[in-house]
This record gives sequence, structure tokens and C-alpha cells, in this order.
Amino acid sequence: MARSSRHRRRVRRDRHGRGLRGPLYPATLPAAASRAEKFDQLVLDALEPIEARWRDQLTKLDVAVDDVPEIRGAGGPADDGVLHDGAVPLSRLVPAGVDRAGLPTRARIVLYRRPLEARAKDPGELAELVHDVLVEQVAGYLGVEPDIIEGGE
Repeated sequence: MARSSRHRRRVRRDRHGRGLRGPLYPATLPAAASRAEKFDQLVLDALEPIEARWRDQLTKLDVAVDDVPEIRGAGGPADDGVLHDGAVPLSRLVPAGVDRAGLPTRARIVLYRRPLEARAKDPGELAELVHDVLVEQVAGYLGVEPDIIEGGE
């Protein structure tokens, strides 16, 4: 019985016996956001000017973020719509279709956070890379050249 009471005591206390500490930053400050939340905001910021200009054509397109690309076997589907850097996918354009339950799905662009972050040296370069990838994928979705998405028609 003495052993079980000692075990219970250890479970209730933290390493130094001081209890739980509060958050390092208040939730209202930008520093409190996780890397994934910061990346999501970066994607939204990069998408905003594209969406403002092409809103009518992008009504049936979703944009999503995954941490890493899904690994497919050699017998998997072709890599249509995948934007690669070497052998590593940075994003994927998934066409509209039907899911496993037989329900229709919307087309979507999936950005892979970790490969994109690994290729950027600083936050400015990451923002530029995310913008370039989004422009490339939106151009692929609309069937136009990336220069048209970027600038003049």
C-alpha cells in the first residue's frame, strides 16, 4: 500500500513541485500563435489578392494546408497537379470529383507546410514562396499562364 501512495503522489506533482505554469505570452499577441497558425495566416494573406481579382472563377475552389504530403505507393495515381521541388511535393491541385462515400467534392489546392518551410531561409522568403506556389496552382486550376494570375490579363 505504501508503494501505491508514493506513485499517486508523483503523478500529482510536476518535476519541481511548483505546479503548472501559465502561458508564456497572452493569447492576444502574435507570438502566442503556433507555427502552423502562422503558416495558415501566411496562406490567407497570399491568397487574398488572388481571390480578390479572380473571385468569380474561384468560387468552387478550396485551399487547404497539410503538414506533409501523403506518401503513395508505386501503384498509386499519377502526380497530376503536383508542384514538385526535386522529389518533394510542395503542393497539389486536387480536381473536383467524388469521395469514397459517393458525395461530390470541390476542387482544392493543398499546400504542404513542412516542405515549404524547409525551403525558405526567412519569413519573407517563405511568404514569397507560398505566393508563387499559389499563383502556379491557381493558374493550373484556371488553365491560364501564371503571369496572367500575377499581373495583367
